[in-house]
Amino acid sequence: MHVTSLKNTLLILVLGICFSCGSQNKEASENSQDPENASEIPSETSESTQQLILGADQPEAYLPLLRGKAVALVANPTSQKTVATEPNGKGIHLVDFFLSKDIALKTVFAPEHGFRGTADAGEHVKDGIDTKTGLPIFSLHGKNKKPTPDQLNGIDIVVFDIQDVGVRFYTYISTLHYVMEACAEANIPVVVLDRPNPNGHYVDGPMMEPQHTNFLGMHPVPLVHGMTIGEYATMINGEGWLANNNKVNLTVIAMEGYTHDKVYSLPIKPSPNLPNDTAITLYPSLGLLEGTTVNAGRGTDMQFQVFGAPELPKAQYPFEYTPQPNEGAKYPKQQGKKCHGIDLRNTERMNRVDLSWIIEAYRSHAAPKSFFNTKNFTAHAGTELLQKQIEDGLTFREIRKTWLKDLEAFKKVRERYLLYP
Repeated sequence: MHVTSLKNTLLILVLGICFSCGSQNKEASENSQDPENASEIPSETSESTQQLILGADQPEAYLPLLRGKAVALVANPTSQKTVATEPNGKGIHLVDFFLSKDIALKTVFAPEHGFRGTADAGEHVKDGIDTKTGLPIFSLHGKNKKPTPDQLNGIDIVVFDIQDVGVRFYTYISTLHYVMEACAEANIPVVVLDRPNPNGHYVDGPMMEPQHTNFLGMHPVPLVHGMTIGEYATMINGEGWLANNNKVNLTVIAMEGYTHDKVYSLPIKPSPNLPNDTAITLYPSLGLLEGTTVNAGRGTDMQFQVFGAPELPKAQYPFEYTPQPNEGAKYPKQQGKKCHGIDLRNTERMNRVDLSWIIEAYRSHAAPKSFFNTKNFTAHAGTELLQKQIEDGLTFREIRKTWLKDLEAFKKVRERYLLYP
């Protein structure tokens, strides 16, 4: 595996980032101020003032690898290179950038939500043609999730550049796995252009158990893994997770000026239902509600910043909203029904998975026996145990203690693949 980092920063204008250190989230949990819990949470360190240069903003490092070769690109709307002549970190899509540099781009592969990023979560996305360039676009969230030999026929090298958010059930890392696996089988090198993980400052949550692996979680990692997409690719390769223990010829174009504690505000939403920083920081916790009857803001403009359900008591959950179809949620849960819930839009940057909301919602729900969609909840949690623990009345603190041994073991494995402090 090759890791490349461009040292000459004088000609590259970086994407706008926020360097101010996020303060500790004021947890809603009864245990949030518990000293034992607090000691288990990594504290934020003072951040470097060095400019952040993304992998995509280092063409001198990756264009030489592509010249004279037939190239495929795995991309979505986040696959942008900063344009030095444009203000406010405006970017050019890598499809257009590659073609402007006479790179022989032959094929585009698109992950969940599609190349334009407008499809619903889990929606079957069809293959198509990019109307701007005429390039064929193959969906990796349609009839196949892994590139087929025919789709890779004639391709010499594959570039992967997609913004991830560092949560196991966010499926871009599963797409990464299948791209690497298909390329290993076809003896095609893969280049990953690395990007920050906005949830990269901590590791937390239940581990994925092997018997429950699925497209929402293919690897034995915790719910929040604390790795960039490039670091994660090295782990997939190094841990032998590809079929038949294959390894792909992998090159990661590493970022400059990045640390795991750095606060990074995404300039482009990574998917329709993660519209801002607050949604991204709450996603690891509220994403578990996807496996329940509770709506987590889909069908509103407050996705993963509120939650509610008609069955929650209005006296305890005074915030009200009614989900309606919109971009990214054609059929939102509880569509057209008034939901009683909580508004979390003022939540500060979080540093752990918070189960207090889902535990309290279960306890307060008018029909707790119908609260869980067990199959879907297990797919998100990665284990059957979490649902049982909540149903048995365990507290957030008691549940979290059952994670700690696995989390410490994972952190030791993770250390071998970290590219940044």
